[in-house]
Amino acid sequence: MRALYSVAWLLALPFALLRLWWRGRRERGYRQHIGERLGCYPQSVPYRPLIWVHAVSVGETRAAEPLVDTLLAAYSEYGVLLTHMTPTGRATGAALFKHYGDRVVQSYLPYDIGVLVARFLCHFKPSLCILMETEIWPNLIAQCVQHRVPLALVNARLSERSLARGQRFGALMREAAAGIVCVAAQTEADAARLRLFGQARVEVTGSVKFDVAVPDAAIALGAAFRDRFGTRPVLLCASTREGEEALLLDALAQLDVPDALLVLVPRHPQRFDEVAQMVAVRGLSLVRRSQLVDDEPLPPDVRVLLGDSMGEMFAYYAACDCAFVGGSLLPLGGQNLIEACAVGKPVIVGPHTFNFAAITEDAIAANAAVRAPDAAEVMRLAARLLRDDASRGQMGRDALAFASRQRGATERTMALLAPLLAKKTATAAY
Repeated sequence: MRALYSVAWLLALPFALLRLWWRGRRERGYRQHIGERLGCYPQSVPYRPLIWVHAVSVGETRAAEPLVDTLLAAYSEYGVLLTHMTPTGRATGAALFKHYGDRVVQSYLPYDIGVLVARFLCHFKPSLCILMETEIWPNLIAQCVQHRVPLALVNARLSERSLARGQRFGALMREAAAGIVCVAAQTEADAARLRLFGQARVEVTGSVKFDVAVPDAAIALGAAFRDRFGTRPVLLCASTREGEEALLLDALAQLDVPDALLVLVPRHPQRFDEVAQMVAVRGLSLVRRSQLVDDEPLPPDVRVLLGDSMGEMFAYYAACDCAFVGGSLLPLGGQNLIEACAVGKPVIVGPHTFNFAAITEDAIAANAAVRAPDAAEVMRLAARLLRDDASRGQMGRDALAFASRQRGATERTMALLAPLLAKKTATAAY
């Protein structure tokens, strides 16, 4: 089965490279470091030995922050190799870990073809591979086994939809699962689904995303945003996906709150201009975050602020009164609501949160979040919260308490990883 998978990858490789070039029209980062995706690394490795952490994009990279910080603090003799699949993930990693200098090395992960992964492993020689969340690549896992690199899947999640897709390739997935030494799952439901692939060692550790510290600089920036907004009520629509912005803008009339400001932050930066055009077509006054002038108040007639910046989501949450978390109005699975809870903001989600099902349901049960069936109800719920200071304040306190109760996943994950590193160190010494 894996041989057929490898042949399929070889046939698809030219199209994958063309897709990189095509996406590079709008996001130039896709046209950079292409050799790394083919297992070519002309540069030397500045730090040895290395713990390899794979975080595919922005969300996984931010989630990996407390784990990377803890690994580097606990294992001073190691550096971290941080791999990604997207330019935004790579840029996020560069910003988060720049203070470590060459102790954090970044690269793109090569395509999942055996010879490419083998080149990668021979070049970097990692002591341990840590895959974040849902990154299960059959050839990568097989090559790690062949090169004796122990592999762990941490902060793991598996939705019902992903389970159904994986079961269509049962033999391939079971072989991959057999190569993973241990799995740290976010929830009991995730653990149960992961065990169906034959993985014996699955521990429930919770989500390390709850352990991400809210940066003081982000809180200060959020306060500065709020000063510019004045006393206006603020609804943040965060991490919105394609198709959602139009629904939200069309439903904006339901936000029946005088002077309310909508802060709209698309998840993908290549869509900033497209979303700005949507706002303009509807005749709504717009200012972009990149156009804000320091210390100048936002004009009172501006109805929409477009968050066209990277790495400032905590600041947007800090500046708002309540937040809708995107990816949930359409069947896209939802996005992470943990950042909003961590700064004590009431959360609204749509009907489709299957990627974060357990955490979302727990947040709703804790009065940290509410669910809306459609965009019109999102705006009606937001209007109710913006008008009711007492309910909004209580929900914000409940959100903060909910986030606090969930912390500790990093410590539990480290307890699973420590024996793997100890065994690797002992083997190397022997």
